[in-house]
Amino acid sequence: MRLSSSFDDNRRLPDSHAFAVADAERRFRFGANRSPAFTWNEPPASTRSFVLTCHDPDVPSRFEHINRDDIVIPESMPRVDFFHWVLVDLPPAYRGVAEGKFSDGVMPRGKPGPAARHGARHGLNDFTRGFAGDAHMAGLYYGYDGPCPPWNDERVHRYVFTLYAVDLERCPVEGRFTGPDVLRAIDGHVLGEASLTGRYTLNPQCRAD
Repeated sequence: MRLSSSFDDNRRLPDSHAFAVADAERRFRFGANRSPAFTWNEPPASTRSFVLTCHDPDVPSRFEHINRDDIVIPESMPRVDFFHWVLVDLPPAYRGVAEGKFSDGVMPRGKPGPAARHGARHGLNDFTRGFAGDAHMAGLYYGYDGPCPPWNDERVHRYVFTLYAVDLERCPVEGRFTGPDVLRAIDGHVLGEASLTGRYTLNPQCRAD
């Protein structure tokens, strides 16, 4: 099984897919936040549904250092996973999703869920916890929300999109489920997987290409 998109593996993710884009005056501003287009082929014959996730493994472990003028987040700081997209129950006949199909623009306080197009379901992404203390942005963030890495981080962040072909017609998660919930639920049921990684930064001193 092979996963393809408009961006090349391990190269810069286009601004159109980002939650935040660089701004010379304000450091950053909201981006187009469009979910990427993907196509795939040759899934295992016994596939009963697809799961699609996106996670950033490069998020600083100390959230209190994010986007501060008086601190540079060093490359060496320990990192944690941050999920940007959790989509389950895509029908087995599907061989792709169109750009913007699951997100088109930033929605403060989050997009509704878990119901998604084509009978699929969205889990909560980690903007839910990332904005938990923000009076203007706090809410339940379902579906896709793209890159918004700290502008004071020395590390270029990676955004790993992974498609799983599973032998489950319906992923056994309910309610407000998350990326880790889904990965535990499909453990032992994955027939095949494929991934693409996009790179992105808001730090003017770094290059993602």
